[in-house]
Amino acid sequence: MLKAENVNVSFGQVRALTNVSIELKEGEIVAIIGANGAGKSSLMRSIMGDVRATSGKITYLDKNLGKMRPHEIVKAGVVYVPEGRQVFAKLSVQDNLEMGAYCRNYSKAELNRHYEEAYTMFPILKDRRKQMAGSLSGGQQQMLALCRGLMSDPKVMLLDEPSLGLAPIIVDEVFETIKSINTRGISVILVEQNAYMALETSARGYVLENGEVILSGPSNELLNNPGVKAAYLGG
Repeated sequence: MLKAENVNVSFGQVRALTNVSIELKEGEIVAIIGANGAGKSSLMRSIMGDVRATSGKITYLDKNLGKMRPHEIVKAGVVYVPEGRQVFAKLSVQDNLEMGAYCRNYSKAELNRHYEEAYTMFPILKDRRKQMAGSLSGGQQQMLALCRGLMSDPKVMLLDEPSLGLAPIIVDEVFETIKSINTRGISVILVEQNAYMALETSARGYVLENGEVILSGPSNELLNNPGVKAAYLGG
């Protein structure tokens, strides 16, 4: 469904990714784990066209994403929920959701249906739909970021550190939401420092280190890999 092949990304003289290859099959959740600076976010941004690969190829349903602009990639069905939520702080909750639908020509009825789907998923957002997004708690902002991504009716979601900075009880809720999103037929690439939760939630995983894939395979095998346990699971 989505494939990156031998992708290289550099920022000036600094190499962020070296010959990275991953793939996402329809209906999957795929985890990408690694330490800070491993290149996880650079990979997500290269898929979305926010940064351009210096070489390699990224395709989605046989479309070459390297030749598309970010809004075209969203229209094609791939959406990115960035690290740190990055909600529009001075806009209301509902305005943030509307921004998520920017690339879609929804009728008013369709837009309202998407609002209701978001508010059904997280009723607290409905209660605070007129509140400025920047005044929400971190957990509520993450809920909003996820729903804003869903407003474009994606087939693939790229989730970048969705549990970052959240209380454990909220982390559990976020991961349950990710599973729920997947049951709606949305395939997910999950970048996450909480390696245990990421691998527990996903079917397959990749381990990035210094911009390179050093290990990949079924998530249950990675969970039991001694190297992964020592480096990322505290075992």
